[in-house]
Amino acid sequence: MILPIVAFGDSVLKAEASELVKPHAGLSDLIANMWETMYDADGVGLAAPQIGQSIRVFVCDGSPLPRVNVVMNLARTLNVS
Repeated sequence: MILPIVAFGDSVLKAEASELVKPHAGLSDLIANMWETMYDADGVGLAAPQIGQSIRVFVCDGSPLPRVNVVMNLARTLNVS
């Protein structure tokens, strides 16, 4: 299920997230929904507070980017340096 991503300035983004306590009810469903939400938003990472959940969980896709994106990111990095 694609979850709504909270807007900049939302209080959940300003608060310190809670540590994850095991067992956490619905954790595997939450993580599956986070992956789906992240890919739907064309993202490469998503933290639980970004979907309104104040817990310390994030997902990140470390897959290589297509070659054209790597070149663009490299150029941006070189401009910043």
